[in-house]
Amino acid sequence: MELGSVAQQVVNLNFFLFDRPLHPELFRHYADYRVEQGRYHADIWIIGLSHVVTFSSGKRSLTELVSTESELLPQRGLITRFRLKGERDHDRQCPDGWNYMVSSQVEVMNETLYKSVHGDLARHAQKRGWIYRFDEWAEGELVPFTYIDHDARNSELHIYSYHAFPAERTIVKTQSIFEIGSS
Repeated sequence: MELGSVAQQVVNLNFFLFDRPLHPELFRHYADYRVEQGRYHADIWIIGLSHVVTFSSGKRSLTELVSTESELLPQRGLITRFRLKGERDHDRQCPDGWNYMVSSQVEVMNETLYKSVHGDLARHAQKRGWIYRFDEWAEGELVPFTYIDHDARNSELHIYSYHAFPAERTIVKTQSIFEIGSS
């Protein structure tokens, strides 16, 4: 079974960082996007209430994955892994001048605040970024979604992801920076 093909729960989400691309056939792709910049490109896949970002320049790649644990995931190239819980920051400086930073936050809210934040994110997504709604996983009036926005600069890419879990009144956020050295 592909990752992202069934509704996830926040408690099962992990963060992974690989120093290589991952095979697309490992995942159920709900939406795919590409960001092209002069010195790099990035492939962004929405794979359920989770995502994959592969940042590449030449033959070098870094891949960020937010998903459930699976025996399908390779161990080769795995740089770091941690459960998404509370707030966490992680930095990785690579010997070739590449840098990677991520800040993650799992925010559980009361019902009123959650509805407000859910609506604000959905409205913002209509103006910029990419959103995919999972109507088939909705258990009430609010629909689970993944929303990804980005800021592409000459030598760095900023990725902002929001995964909305209405049944758990939780938003999982990541803010990542992929940066290539000056070569």
